[in-house]
Amino acid sequence: MGTELSYLGDGDAAYVRSFRARIVALPPGAVVLDRTYFYPVGGGQPADRGVLRLPGGAELPIADVSKSGEAVLHRLGRHRGAAAPAVGQEVEGVLDWDRRYRHMRLHTTQHLLSARLFERKGRRTVRARLEGSSGILDLEPPALAGPEELADIGTDLRTQLDRNLPVRIRHLPRGEYDRDPGARSGLVPLPPHVDPVRVVEIEAADRCPCGGTHLRSTSEAGGFELAPFEPIPDGGTRVRFTLAAAVPPTLSG
Repeated sequence: MGTELSYLGDGDAAYVRSFRARIVALPPGAVVLDRTYFYPVGGGQPADRGVLRLPGGAELPIADVSKSGEAVLHRLGRHRGAAAPAVGQEVEGVLDWDRRYRHMRLHTTQHLLSARLFERKGRRTVRARLEGSSGILDLEPPALAGPEELADIGTDLRTQLDRNLPVRIRHLPRGEYDRDPGARSGLVPLPPHVDPVRVVEIEAADRCPCGGTHLRSTSEAGGFELAPFEPIPDGGTRVRFTLAAAVPPTLSG
């Protein structure tokens, strides 16, 4: 039984904090819904957390979220005394908003950082990982080094974030995307079966196929710190960044 990936909608979909859905399957230790706004782990972005609220008010904690074929498994954490879920029940999904919004800030900052490293230093991102309040980018060779380059990228990224650049979501037919993929700041290939292509665009700065959750504007990202560049065995560079203290979350759309 498949799950509609509602978080993949327009830019406002990432700001949905709670939603109604129906239980369609109960594999061991998990719940499958007919639709979800919980992001399943993938693409370097961690999964969402939260609760499923059953009829009557009992809550089931969501400890992890992952895809299994066309279904999304909402894996249950430990719970005592809660009523058991049943196929066919309508439930309310409630996201851990602080965690979701932090991931949105991280992911949007990562896209813009990858774009600026490609624009200014000619290095594309081989892989990106988000964890906690930090992000890690591995860049293609040759390696970057030196405090001057670090300071240059840091100043440039801060300038771009402060420009309040709109972030937009577009869903393009694969043929249209292939005719004009734009300048790719990443080296991760797009699987051939992906159609349509969900494209995340940061105005005048980046255009990237991506299934993650993002901000509406770069100005929401808040502050950040760049760690010194690190060489990696393949001759490339590891870039680490950490978000500054939390900014006031934007209200749900």
